[in-house]
Amino acid sequence: MKLVVVSAGLSSPSSTRLLADRLAAATVAHVDAEPEVIELRDLATEIARHFVTGFPPARLAAALDAVAAADGLIAVTPVFAGSYSGLFKSFFDLIDKDALTGKPVLIGATGGTARHSLVTEHALRPLFTYLRALVLPTAVYAASEDWGDDGLAGRITRAGVELARFMAPATEDRAPDVDTAAAIAPRSLTGAITSVDPLDGFRVVPFEQRLAALRAE
Repeated sequence: MKLVVVSAGLSSPSSTRLLADRLAAATVAHVDAEPEVIELRDLATEIARHFVTGFPPARLAAALDAVAAADGLIAVTPVFAGSYSGLFKSFFDLIDKDALTGKPVLIGATGGTARHSLVTEHALRPLFTYLRALVLPTAVYAASEDWGDDGLAGRITRAGVELARFMAPATEDRAPDVDTAAAIAPRSLTGAITSVDPLDGFRVVPFEQRLAALRAE
């Protein structure tokens, strides 16, 4: 299986890349996958050129193809002005509108203060929901003071396990993950996810139908 990690960190070394690497390690500890890291700072010129010319240079085209072909995606950005970075947004603006449909995505962000901890919910999650990705319930934000804290390590482990579960191929002896199902169900914007049985697939009930059933009970 293929795990693609997109890091939008600008410095070297980068806390954003560090978080991305730890999320990838937590994921591959639970699923047989080979991670591929895409450093957006190395593609900044190519991204700008694509916007101007309409054609992606070879390295950028390879990165876009890798994201589209991934079985799972980790996307991590630094916080700039209370949101994701311009470089991060520019890269995903170039992704084909159908490339992330149904793809499990683990989102993360880094910042200098805990005051930006909700950036994953008000910026990153809506972005990937718009792209019709399956955004996993646990998002990981790491402020400067979080490094070395057990709480951050726990969130990283939990997020990695969630991504691994949704990347793993369905097998008859693998039971449905009830905890993950319950966590993801409220996230659907088009309906309620009522099943994540790996043998059954996702079953989405439109809200109108679900509401009518509740009123009839």
